[in-house]
Amino acid sequence: MNLQAETPAIFAVYVVIFFVAILFRYVVAAGAFYYYYYVLKAENFRDRKLSKRPLKKDQLKNEIIWSVKSSAVFALIGAATYWLWEKDLTKIYMEADAYGWWYLPISLMIISLLHETYYYWVHRWMHHPSVFRTVHKVHHDSHTPTPWTAFSFHPWESLFEALILPLVLVIVPVNIFVLGFYLLLMTLSSVINHLNIEVYPKAFQKSLFGRLFIGATHHHLHHKEYLTNYGLYFTFWDKIMGTESKKME
Repeated sequence: MNLQAETPAIFAVYVVIFFVAILFRYVVAAGAFYYYYYVLKAENFRDRKLSKRPLKKDQLKNEIIWSVKSSAVFALIGAATYWLWEKDLTKIYMEADAYGWWYLPISLMIISLLHETYYYWVHRWMHHPSVFRTVHKVHHDSHTPTPWTAFSFHPWESLFEALILPLVLVIVPVNIFVLGFYLLLMTLSSVINHLNIEVYPKAFQKSLFGRLFIGATHHHLHHKEYLTNYGLYFTFWDKIMGTESKKME
């Protein structure tokens, strides 16, 4: 058996499997939120839309096309990460109690904070005039975001966004189920933040705890103002660096 000849073919299979799984996750999450808020309960939430600007012509179609491309990039990185795991080059582990049960939520917080820090600074870099048009403009073509905007990125942006996770998994021990939960959380968070309808209760948003988290209102202002609210899950970097929108005060 020629293992060297088979390796590219096996890796291609990995990519296809990851692509189907990622695209399915995106379609189910974005589709469910879009159907509920924009079709089934459209009248109930019409006046609660954060941006009143009408969608651009063919916006939904273009968002889905870009999202398919993004899913392909994410699949490539996912397959590469799986290959690293097979070679025992990551810190992903299977036994839930290997580091103690207490470590499971701690590891989730660690990877979330590392991802947040990476994303905030990369996001600011993507807004530099020399970078924006090539890398980030596709996402901001959705002046009024929708659930389908969640994965609507140029392939370059998709690549920059995806690189952090395998890098983290090489150095931080993470249980496979925590990783699966985090990947699901990433998708749901992105869909909710691009919903253009705030789903979190006002009492939560105004609470000390709630102010730590990003929701549709926070990210809507980023799409509106461009140079504010760069965070992914949390608001702390925006607060520290003075880039949070004044309208959040």
